[in-house]
Amino acid sequence: METLSSRVVAFLSMLISTGALAVQPHAKNIHLLSSEEHKFILNLGHKEIPRDCYDLWEGSGAKSPDGVYLIKPADTPIVAYCAMQEGGWTVIQHITVNSSVDFDRSWEEYKLGFGSLTGNHWLGNDYIHQLTVGPGRYKLGIKLVDKDAVTKTGEYDPVLVEGEDAQYRLRLGLYQGTALDALTLDPENYLHDNQKFTTKDRDNDNYYQNCAKLQFQGVAGGGWWYDACAGANLNRRNVIYWQKDCNKEHLCKYAWMMVKPSETVKIIRPADCKRDEL
Repeated sequence: METLSSRVVAFLSMLISTGALAVQPHAKNIHLLSSEEHKFILNLGHKEIPRDCYDLWEGSGAKSPDGVYLIKPADTPIVAYCAMQEGGWTVIQHITVNSSVDFDRSWEEYKLGFGSLTGNHWLGNDYIHQLTVGPGRYKLGIKLVDKDAVTKTGEYDPVLVEGEDAQYRLRLGLYQGTALDALTLDPENYLHDNQKFTTKDRDNDNYYQNCAKLQFQGVAGGGWWYDACAGANLNRRNVIYWQKDCNKEHLCKYAWMMVKPSETVKIIRPADCKRDEL
């Protein structure tokens, strides 16, 4: 005989599946979505939460659509935008030139994230650290789109953003891509690799002034891994800056920063090795 509790469970499941009873998202950075946008979370109500977007992309057989998902890089779930059509990248930043979202934010705001996941946003340094610290090695992807819709991309492999005790220092590996390498190689000696994060209220750069406060056309630079000051800055909302690819002479319309696990290293077993004769 069917018990009352089983009928209640079945009824609640029906309400959830039909949308009559909304599942409330439990995510530490849910402030990156408005209450109306909670329904956009594509895996809301699922029992298992993936570590990152790539985990979910791989588990779906590369069939998951782009959108907002719950992921769990550490102990507590967060929401993030997943670029599934590009291979399961977890988006950590998106900016549109002259964005209405202000990137001139405090240390605490950059720590926990701001903006909207469905538009311009910064995921949060705490969560970028949780993602890149592993387990396993991660890489950083950059995507730039200029005013003529020309797209340039690049990857740094590996990437690590250290924890808050290390001021979210950026660690980068080898670079490849169609965009210039603006983070680890700069002709003006603006080296962003190995730099601590700086905001308007936390100066960790190598300049005599706070680089995050320096203005261009009345707009401050925003938080970034400054040197003295920048060969690249994707958080300046009036001019997206990436050396010669994006600047005030060559305007870019959009920029994205994304992370995903590095490709799995192939393990070569002794039986696979053949002797080479010289």
